Amino acid sequence: MKILDQVRAEALRRGVPAADVERWLGLARPSALLTQQGDGPVVGAIRGPVMLPADAKDPKFPLIATIDCGALPADVTDLPLPADGQMLLFGWPEEDGYGEVMYVPAGVAVDEREQHPPGFSPDDEECAEVYAKIPQGDLHLTVDISLPYVKTIPGPPWSPPLPGDPPFEEMTKVWQDVLGDAPDGPFSYGGWTTPLLLGGYGTDCNGFNPAWLGANPSGCSGSDGPVRGGGPPDHGDWVLLAEFHGGRQGGASIHWVIQRADLKDRRFDQARVLVYWNP
Repeated sequence: MKILDQVRAEALRRGVPAADVERWLGLARPSALLTQQGDGPVVGAIRGPVMLPADAKDPKFPLIATIDCGALPADVTDLPLPADGQMLLFGWPEEDGYGEVMYVPAGVAVDEREQHPPGFSPDDEECAEVYAKIPQGDLHLTVDISLPYVKTIPGPPWSPPLPGDPPFEEMTKVWQDVLGDAPDGPFSYGGWTTPLLLGGYGTDCNGFNPAWLGANPSGCSGSDGPVRGGGPPDHGDWVLLAEFHGGRQGGASIHWVIQRADLKDRRFDQARVLVYWNP
Protein backbone atom coordinates (compact mmCIF):
# COMPACT_ATOMS: atom_id res chain seq x y z
CA MET A 1 0.00 0.00 0.00
CA LYS A 2 2.90 2.34 0.70
CA ILE A 3 4.25 1.80 -2.81
CA LEU A 4 0.85 2.37 -4.39
CA ASP A 5 0.34 5.52 -2.34
CA GLN A 6 3.71 6.87 -3.49
CA VAL A 7 2.96 6.14 -7.13
CA ARG A 8 -0.54 7.60 -6.85
CA ALA A 9 0.75 10.82 -5.30
CA GLU A 10 3.45 11.26 -7.95
CA ALA A 11 1.06 10.53 -10.82
CA LEU A 12 -1.45 13.06 -9.55
CA ARG A 13 1.36 15.59 -9.09
CA ARG A 14 2.23 15.13 -12.77
CA GLY A 15 -1.34 15.78 -13.80
CA VAL A 16 -2.47 12.27 -14.71
CA PRO A 17 -6.29 12.19 -14.29
CA ALA A 18 -7.33 10.52 -11.05
CA ALA A 19 -9.64 8.04 -12.79
CA ASP A 20 -6.79 6.85 -15.01
CA VAL A 21 -4.48 6.52 -12.02
CA GLU A 22 -6.96 4.35 -10.14
CA ARG A 23 -7.72 2.21 -13.19
CA TRP A 24 -4.01 1.51 -13.66
CA LEU A 25 -3.22 0.87 -10.00
CA GLY A 26 -6.28 -1.37 -9.76
CA LEU A 27 -4.37 -3.87 -11.90
CA ALA A 28 -1.61 -4.24 -9.28
CA ARG A 29 -1.13 -7.71 -7.83
CA PRO A 30 0.98 -8.76 -4.85
CA SER A 31 4.00 -10.88 -5.62
CA ALA A 32 7.20 -12.12 -4.04
CA LEU A 33 10.75 -11.40 -5.16
CA LEU A 34 13.20 -14.07 -3.98
CA THR A 35 16.92 -13.47 -4.22
CA GLN A 36 20.13 -14.89 -2.81
CA GLN A 37 20.96 -11.53 -1.31
CA GLY A 38 19.03 -9.20 0.95
CA ASP A 39 18.04 -9.47 4.56
CA GLY A 40 14.49 -10.84 4.24
CA PRO A 41 13.45 -14.18 5.73
CA VAL A 42 14.67 -17.37 4.07
CA VAL A 43 11.79 -19.01 2.20
CA GLY A 44 13.62 -21.48 -0.02
CA ALA A 45 16.81 -22.26 -1.87
CA ILE A 46 18.28 -22.36 -5.34
CA ARG A 47 19.19 -25.92 -6.37
CA GLY A 48 20.24 -27.99 -3.35
CA PRO A 49 19.19 -31.60 -2.68
CA VAL A 50 16.24 -33.14 -4.54
CA MET A 51 14.01 -34.49 -1.77
CA LEU A 52 10.96 -36.46 -2.95
CA PRO A 53 8.63 -39.18 -1.62
CA ALA A 54 9.56 -42.76 -2.49
CA ASP A 55 6.60 -43.13 -4.86
CA ALA A 56 7.31 -39.90 -6.79
CA LYS A 57 8.77 -40.22 -10.27
CA ASP A 58 12.32 -39.12 -10.92
CA PRO A 59 12.40 -35.57 -12.31
CA LYS A 60 13.46 -35.19 -15.94
CA PHE A 61 15.10 -31.81 -15.43
CA PRO A 62 17.48 -30.29 -12.88
CA LEU A 63 16.10 -28.67 -9.75
CA ILE A 64 16.06 -24.89 -10.03
CA ALA A 65 14.54 -24.01 -6.66
CA THR A 66 12.75 -25.41 -3.63
CA ILE A 67 10.16 -23.14 -2.00
CA ASP A 68 9.12 -23.60 1.62
CA CYS A 69 5.43 -22.76 1.32
CA GLY A 70 5.04 -22.60 5.09
CA ALA A 71 7.59 -19.78 5.28
CA LEU A 72 5.67 -17.56 2.84
CA PRO A 73 3.24 -15.02 4.31
CA ALA A 74 -0.30 -15.99 3.38
CA ASP A 75 -0.97 -12.78 1.43
CA VAL A 76 2.41 -12.35 -0.27
CA THR A 77 0.71 -13.31 -3.56
CA ASP A 78 -2.93 -13.57 -4.61
CA LEU A 79 -2.39 -17.21 -5.64
CA PRO A 80 -3.93 -20.16 -3.76
CA LEU A 81 -0.52 -21.52 -2.77
CA PRO A 82 -0.25 -24.38 -0.28
CA ALA A 83 -0.02 -23.23 3.33
CA ASP A 84 2.84 -25.66 4.03
CA GLY A 85 5.01 -28.26 2.36
CA GLN A 86 7.69 -27.88 -0.30
CA MET A 87 7.20 -26.76 -3.90
CA LEU A 88 9.98 -27.90 -6.22
CA LEU A 89 10.58 -26.10 -9.52
CA PHE A 90 12.50 -28.00 -12.19
CA GLY A 91 13.70 -26.74 -15.55
CA TRP A 92 16.59 -25.91 -17.84
CA PRO A 93 17.32 -22.49 -19.36
CA GLU A 94 17.80 -23.28 -23.02
CA GLU A 95 15.98 -22.27 -26.18
CA ASP A 96 13.85 -25.41 -26.35
CA GLY A 97 13.96 -26.24 -22.64
CA TYR A 98 11.09 -27.48 -20.54
CA GLY A 99 10.45 -28.23 -16.89
CA GLU A 100 7.96 -29.34 -14.27
CA VAL A 101 6.61 -28.62 -10.80
CA MET A 102 6.34 -31.05 -7.92
CA TYR A 103 4.78 -30.55 -4.50
CA VAL A 104 5.59 -32.46 -1.31
CA PRO A 105 3.05 -31.98 1.51
CA ALA A 106 4.35 -31.31 5.01
CA GLY A 107 5.10 -34.42 7.04
CA VAL A 108 5.54 -36.76 4.07
CA ALA A 109 8.65 -38.96 4.23
CA VAL A 110 11.19 -38.13 1.52
CA ASP A 111 14.50 -39.44 0.28
CA GLU A 112 17.23 -37.79 -1.76
CA ARG A 113 17.33 -38.31 -5.51
CA GLU A 114 20.09 -37.87 -8.06
CA GLN A 115 20.76 -34.16 -8.37
CA HIS A 116 21.65 -34.32 -12.07
CA PRO A 117 19.14 -36.15 -14.30
CA PRO A 118 20.36 -38.04 -17.39
CA GLY A 119 21.50 -35.61 -20.04
CA PHE A 120 22.39 -32.88 -17.53
CA SER A 121 25.69 -34.06 -16.14
CA PRO A 122 28.00 -31.41 -14.66
CA ASP A 123 30.80 -33.19 -16.53
CA ASP A 124 29.30 -31.89 -19.76
CA GLU A 125 30.97 -28.57 -20.61
CA GLU A 126 27.77 -26.75 -21.57
CA CYS A 127 25.86 -28.03 -18.54
CA ALA A 128 28.74 -27.11 -16.25
CA GLU A 129 28.62 -23.56 -17.61
CA VAL A 130 24.92 -23.27 -16.78
CA TYR A 131 25.31 -24.79 -13.31
CA ALA A 132 28.09 -22.31 -12.59
CA LYS A 133 25.66 -19.45 -13.25
CA ILE A 134 23.04 -20.93 -10.91
CA PRO A 135 24.93 -21.09 -7.61
CA GLN A 136 23.32 -22.89 -4.72
CA GLY A 137 22.12 -20.72 -1.88
CA ASP A 138 19.22 -19.61 0.27
CA LEU A 139 16.42 -17.48 -1.17
CA HIS A 140 15.41 -14.38 0.79
CA LEU A 141 11.95 -12.86 0.50
CA THR A 142 11.11 -9.30 -0.49
CA VAL A 143 7.41 -8.45 -0.60
CA ASP A 144 6.76 -6.95 -4.02
CA ILE A 145 3.95 -5.73 -6.23
CA SER A 146 3.41 -6.34 -9.91
CA LEU A 147 1.83 -4.61 -12.88
CA PRO A 148 1.61 -6.17 -16.35
CA TYR A 149 4.83 -5.74 -18.32
CA VAL A 150 5.83 -2.76 -16.23
CA LYS A 151 9.50 -3.71 -16.31
CA THR A 152 9.76 -4.73 -19.93
CA ILE A 153 7.52 -2.51 -22.07
CA PRO A 154 9.68 -2.20 -25.23
CA GLY A 155 8.01 0.90 -26.67
CA PRO A 156 6.03 1.59 -29.86
CA PRO A 157 5.12 -0.05 -32.12
CA TRP A 158 5.68 -3.28 -30.19
CA SER A 159 4.31 -2.35 -26.78
CA PRO A 160 0.92 -3.96 -26.11
CA PRO A 161 -2.01 -1.66 -25.33
CA LEU A 162 -2.35 -2.39 -21.64
CA PRO A 163 -5.58 -1.99 -19.69
CA GLY A 164 -5.88 1.62 -18.68
CA ASP A 165 -4.42 2.81 -22.00
CA PRO A 166 -4.30 5.72 -22.05
CA PRO A 167 -2.22 6.52 -19.98
CA PHE A 168 -0.13 3.37 -19.50
CA GLU A 169 3.03 5.02 -20.83
CA GLU A 170 2.70 7.92 -18.40
CA MET A 171 1.93 5.63 -15.49
CA THR A 172 4.78 3.26 -16.36
CA LYS A 173 7.18 6.20 -16.29
CA VAL A 174 5.86 7.22 -12.87
CA TRP A 175 6.19 3.65 -11.62
CA GLN A 176 9.76 3.39 -12.83
CA ASP A 177 10.74 6.80 -11.46
CA VAL A 178 9.31 6.07 -8.02
CA LEU A 179 10.73 2.55 -7.70
CA GLY A 180 13.79 2.71 -9.94
CA ASP A 181 16.21 3.38 -7.10
CA ALA A 182 14.64 1.03 -4.55
CA PRO A 183 17.35 -1.53 -3.70
CA ASP A 184 14.80 -4.33 -3.34
CA GLY A 185 12.19 -3.13 -5.82
CA PRO A 186 10.99 -4.63 -9.11
CA PHE A 187 13.74 -2.90 -11.11
CA SER A 188 16.60 -4.00 -8.88
CA TYR A 189 16.91 -7.69 -9.60
CA GLY A 190 18.91 -7.26 -12.79
CA GLY A 191 21.94 -6.95 -10.53
CA TRP A 192 20.93 -9.65 -8.08
CA THR A 193 21.85 -13.30 -8.17
CA THR A 194 19.41 -15.82 -9.68
CA PRO A 195 16.18 -13.94 -8.92
CA LEU A 196 12.92 -15.84 -8.68
CA LEU A 197 9.47 -14.28 -8.84
CA LEU A 198 6.33 -15.82 -7.34
CA GLY A 199 2.93 -14.61 -8.52
CA GLY A 200 2.08 -11.32 -10.13
CA TYR A 201 2.27 -10.86 -13.89
CA GLY A 202 5.95 -11.66 -14.31
CA THR A 203 7.92 -9.95 -17.04
CA ASP A 204 7.45 -11.54 -20.45
CA CYS A 205 8.40 -14.57 -22.53
CA ASN A 206 9.88 -13.33 -25.80
CA GLY A 207 7.42 -10.45 -25.85
CA PHE A 208 4.40 -12.47 -24.79
CA ASN A 209 2.48 -12.61 -21.55
CA PRO A 210 3.49 -15.97 -19.95
CA ALA A 211 -0.09 -16.64 -18.79
CA TRP A 212 -1.36 -16.14 -22.34
CA LEU A 213 1.23 -18.59 -23.68
CA GLY A 214 0.13 -21.08 -21.04
CA ALA A 215 -3.43 -20.84 -22.32
CA ASN A 216 -2.28 -20.82 -25.96
CA PRO A 217 0.71 -23.18 -26.15
CA SER A 218 0.86 -23.03 -29.93
CA GLY A 219 1.88 -19.38 -29.57
CA CYS A 220 1.39 -16.43 -31.85
CA SER A 221 3.69 -14.41 -34.04
CA GLY A 222 2.41 -11.20 -32.49
CA SER A 223 1.92 -9.65 -35.93
CA ASP A 224 -1.60 -10.84 -36.70
CA GLY A 225 -3.49 -8.66 -34.27
CA PRO A 226 -3.38 -5.36 -32.41
CA VAL A 227 -2.29 -6.88 -29.09
CA ARG A 228 1.12 -8.54 -28.94
CA GLY A 229 0.50 -11.82 -27.12
CA GLY A 230 -3.25 -11.36 -27.51
CA GLY A 231 -5.92 -10.63 -24.97
CA PRO A 232 -5.94 -9.05 -21.51
CA PRO A 233 -3.20 -9.57 -18.89
CA ASP A 234 -5.29 -12.06 -16.90
CA HIS A 235 -5.80 -14.80 -19.47
CA GLY A 236 -8.76 -16.65 -18.05
CA ASP A 237 -7.79 -19.05 -15.30
CA TRP A 238 -4.09 -19.17 -16.26
CA VAL A 239 -1.66 -17.43 -13.92
CA LEU A 240 2.07 -17.13 -13.51
CA LEU A 241 3.18 -19.39 -10.67
CA ALA A 242 6.90 -18.57 -10.79
CA GLU A 243 9.54 -17.04 -13.02
CA PHE A 244 13.31 -17.58 -12.88
CA HIS A 245 16.07 -15.49 -14.43
CA GLY A 246 19.62 -16.71 -14.85
CA GLY A 247 21.85 -19.47 -16.03
CA ARG A 248 22.81 -18.25 -19.49
CA GLN A 249 25.04 -15.61 -20.99
CA GLY A 250 22.77 -12.73 -21.86
CA GLY A 251 20.05 -14.01 -19.55
CA ALA A 252 17.36 -16.64 -19.76
CA SER A 253 13.95 -17.01 -18.19
CA ILE A 254 11.86 -19.99 -17.13
CA HIS A 255 8.14 -19.46 -16.52
CA TRP A 256 5.98 -21.99 -14.66
CA VAL A 257 2.31 -21.26 -15.42
CA ILE A 258 -0.79 -23.04 -14.18
CA GLN A 259 -4.53 -22.66 -14.04
CA ARG A 260 -5.68 -21.20 -10.75
CA ALA A 261 -8.12 -24.08 -10.17
CA ASP A 262 -5.36 -26.66 -10.66
CA LEU A 263 -3.13 -24.80 -8.23
CA LYS A 264 -5.91 -24.69 -5.65
CA ASP A 265 -6.47 -28.45 -6.03
CA ARG A 266 -2.69 -29.15 -5.96
CA ARG A 267 -2.67 -30.55 -9.50
CA PHE A 268 0.88 -29.40 -10.14
CA ASP A 269 1.30 -31.97 -12.90
CA GLN A 270 -0.98 -29.73 -14.98
CA ALA A 271 1.49 -26.84 -14.92
CA ARG A 272 3.12 -25.75 -18.18
CA VAL A 273 6.69 -24.54 -18.39
CA LEU A 274 7.91 -21.93 -20.85
CA VAL A 275 11.57 -21.14 -21.46
CA TYR A 276 12.98 -18.16 -23.25
CA TRP A 277 16.62 -17.82 -24.10
CA ASN A 278 17.94 -16.00 -27.12
CA PRO A 279 21.32 -17.55 -27.94
